[in-house]
Amino acid sequence: MGVYEKKYPEFLSITEFFRFVELKDLSARTKQSYLANVVAISRHCQLDPAVLSEREVADFLLMLRTVRNYAPASMALMIVGLRTFFRDHLGRDWSLWKTIRVRRPESLPWVLSREEVGAVIAAARLRRFRVLFTFIYHCGLRLGEAIKLVPTDIDSEALRVHVRNGKGGKDRYVPITAGMEKQLRDFCALHGNKQWVFPGLGSGWRKLNMRPEQAAQLSVRHISSSGVQEAFQRCVADSGIGKRATAHTLRHCYATHLLEAGIALPLISKYLGHSSIKTTVVYTHLTSVSEDRTREALEVLHSGLRKKI
Repeated sequence: MGVYEKKYPEFLSITEFFRFVELKDLSARTKQSYLANVVAISRHCQLDPAVLSEREVADFLLMLRTVRNYAPASMALMIVGLRTFFRDHLGRDWSLWKTIRVRRPESLPWVLSREEVGAVIAAARLRRFRVLFTFIYHCGLRLGEAIKLVPTDIDSEALRVHVRNGKGGKDRYVPITAGMEKQLRDFCALHGNKQWVFPGLGSGWRKLNMRPEQAAQLSVRHISSSGVQEAFQRCVADSGIGKRATAHTLRHCYATHLLEAGIALPLISKYLGHSSIKTTVVYTHLTSVSEDRTREALEVLHSGLRKKI
């Protein structure tokens, strides 16, 4: 909080908003986003945000959309942050919050076939990335959930992993196979780090002439998400699949491939940690098995129709 107080000593409303947000049950990333949005409008108007009128806030949002060409997702985040400040914190229930709308494009996520997933994972040169990518695909985890796994989250008897503090601060259990459990345990035994399943190496291990295994064993931090994303992009390029994909694509592949295997949608939704099954329904548009079954059903209907004509 000191950063905001030093940079905006006269804008006490930002300090007060920080305290307000801290009391809400939100993720650290969401809190940071809300504060950044309030600071953004304060910088633009060169005023304490608490003195701004509804018209000034509306003009600011219009400028973001028409001049800075904010994407729909960015506009939505800005609106939520400012609404939290003005309406929830200051009690200004302006008509602006009821009238402003952002229409997001309904694009489908990228999905790879099982063979393409296998090719990407096989392209990983380092074992830590092969195990991590396999684990993300095996359990359909978000990257942030996978890299924070600790050894005690692996239940070897029940064959499941405990995903802690997922999106929305929720915990959940996801089943794993005996083979995946062994792969995780063997990897933990290899690096010897007692705190993390996927420890980071740190930035200074080469200068200290440390071996990667030694750096991993002594690390107090998990592997970085940015490093994982860079490694995944190299694997996608080296695999030769010729498609766009990120580490999060493995989560989409998990859901789609489970659906193709006949796993019930509510169960997949539970494993993914979705708050609503409506979020999971998108995967019904991605499965080739569903399309094949639809064609089979259409063929039956068409055949029956031909007989009557």
